[in-house]
Amino acid sequence: MKTSVYRFLCCLLLAALSCSVAWADGSPRDVIPLPAHIAVAKGCFNIPAGGLRVHLAAFPALAHAVQQCPLGCSLVSKRAGADVVIDADAGIASPEGYRLVVARKGIKIAAKCEAGAFYALQSLVQMSAGGRVRSIVCCSIADEPRFSWRGLHFDVSRHFRSVEFLKKQIDAMALLKLNVMHLHLTDGAGWRMEIKSYPRLTELAAWRPARTWQEWADGGARYCTRENPEAHGGFYSQQELRELVQYAADRHITVVPEIEMPGHSEEVLAAYPEVSCDGSGLGSSDFCAGKEATFRLLESVLSEVVDVFPSPYIHIGGDEAAKTAWRSCPHCKLRMEQEGLASVEELQSYFICRMERFVNSKGRRIIGWDEILEGGLAPDATVMSWRGVEGGLKAIKAGHDVVMTPGEFYYLDYTQDAPFKEPISIGGYTPLSRAYAYDPADPSISPEQMKHLLGVQANLWSEYIPTDAHAEYMYYPRTFAVAETGWSRAADKDFSRFRANAVALCAFLRDKGYNTFDIANEFGERKESFVVADHLARGCKVTYNLPYSSQWPGAGDATLTDGVQGGWTYLDHKWQGTMRDLDVTIDLGDVKPLHCVTATFMHSEGAWVHVPQKMEVLTSIDGEHFLSAGTAWGYVTNGQPKILLHPFTLLLNVSARFVRIHATKHSRPGAWIFTDEIQIN
Repeated sequence: MKTSVYRFLCCLLLAALSCSVAWADGSPRDVIPLPAHIAVAKGCFNIPAGGLRVHLAAFPALAHAVQQCPLGCSLVSKRAGADVVIDADAGIASPEGYRLVVARKGIKIAAKCEAGAFYALQSLVQMSAGGRVRSIVCCSIADEPRFSWRGLHFDVSRHFRSVEFLKKQIDAMALLKLNVMHLHLTDGAGWRMEIKSYPRLTELAAWRPARTWQEWADGGARYCTRENPEAHGGFYSQQELRELVQYAADRHITVVPEIEMPGHSEEVLAAYPEVSCDGSGLGSSDFCAGKEATFRLLESVLSEVVDVFPSPYIHIGGDEAAKTAWRSCPHCKLRMEQEGLASVEELQSYFICRMERFVNSKGRRIIGWDEILEGGLAPDATVMSWRGVEGGLKAIKAGHDVVMTPGEFYYLDYTQDAPFKEPISIGGYTPLSRAYAYDPADPSISPEQMKHLLGVQANLWSEYIPTDAHAEYMYYPRTFAVAETGWSRAADKDFSRFRANAVALCAFLRDKGYNTFDIANEFGERKESFVVADHLARGCKVTYNLPYSSQWPGAGDATLTDGVQGGWTYLDHKWQGTMRDLDVTIDLGDVKPLHCVTATFMHSEGAWVHVPQKMEVLTSIDGEHFLSAGTAWGYVTNGQPKILLHPFTLLLNVSARFVRIHATKHSRPGAWIFTDEIQIN
């Protein structure tokens, strides 16, 4: 009898829950990015079974967006009888702002410009879960973006993406109120835009005899023609790009093209070796800054670029130029003499400034990565700060416009969950919580300087992301965090609310055919990083026989014995890095019996982080005379692509006060060692 009653009650509960889910009301607090001002009223608006009837009292060009809306919208010519009325209101301050009022009998939208009305529709789509929720809470929304630049980056050089893929992502961007698509069209791995004046850029530089970037890099970074049976790659015709630009513009998204210079240009030098320093096109990734042929090519290329892309900005790259060949190139040396330049950094500044003048002559502005600050910034250049935030802050305070894209928070090629369960990545760990936590409005920026902070952008470099499905997996849901930071008020950020909305929005996108990360079942940060490691060496003095890097100091001299263990990435500042051997001596304070020494090292091959070849432990009573207690050897093989944490453990049976740990770095030139804690028991 009790069992029957229990089953009956369970059935009633399940029925009640299913009804509540089926009839849950859409709320403005479900929207990503969260609207600026929300007031909720009593009651609901019920979406008619036949869809919404929309009257455009303004913005007739919005008709296409209305008809494409997943709420089954249809246009009606009269205000009377319409479920949704869209009006213009010049009193709304922001061109992207809108007012949205949901009442029991209908919905009213007002905006200053078409963009605002379009964004109001996107909020309606999210509130109704794309039509799956049939009633929306009565409310009023007054909304506008925090920043004017809300961007997403697409690296189509390393792995070519189809126009259809890009259009699909534009649709997702529009839903999130993102408004800039940054298209990384050129890099060493492939040139992706038709240039009629320099046809070999697509005849040769767009193709490689390797499917993936890794295979291409491992195979000597060679190029081939399209006719090669092993050819992989592709490019966009100018007509295809014009159609893409229009598709984006219809959704209020600007496509910003990037043409890399002076570095990351191996593919151009292979196609046109005369613009390399030695004329061979080999052994360098930088255009020759001393040859006029270089500037003729780039000016011709950019002339075609500005003809296709109406964007007010042209991205000219500027990052990671090695400048090695410039130091011995007679053409570059002559240029430096003629221009009175004291260093190759100043030569790079000359290069950027000259290209800026040309772009300005076309009525456009340049934007570049923060390396364009080196040697002196071009007068009207906008900076995209990726190497942390310092470069961006420096540029803002110097009066330059800046878009913040710090790698620590906004590089989506970093793994988004525990590396052992995720696809191969370039390294690093950027979970949704870290991406959401970043705020670009640094306290050191004055209110007057804030006008130079244009906004934020997330970047997805695709060296290790060969497929479209993998790219989507890396974009979503972390792109949601960038969208909310770029649009919503900082004071309204609440990760618990946001994460719940992200779970729902991921489900919505998956229903639409997107391959999203399963944020609902996230493993999360390394569990050891949440607890204090208690051991004999905790709090003891560490003497560095070789210094650690000032770039990655962790917590300074206390890092290795502070009881704090690192997470999945050295970017959490709990790991300490060195490009030398790790050689430290720990003073335990007294002679103590010792049985075990453990040090954990990180491996992240894409970031040049490697575990040591070996770790030797030496002990001493007096701190002067040391005896070897043994050696632990590394076992991570070369070519291991995933992030790994490798504990080196040595068992011993001695008594000592001083313990010296000497870890011999990996043989790879430029390799780093990262350690978080040395535990002695």
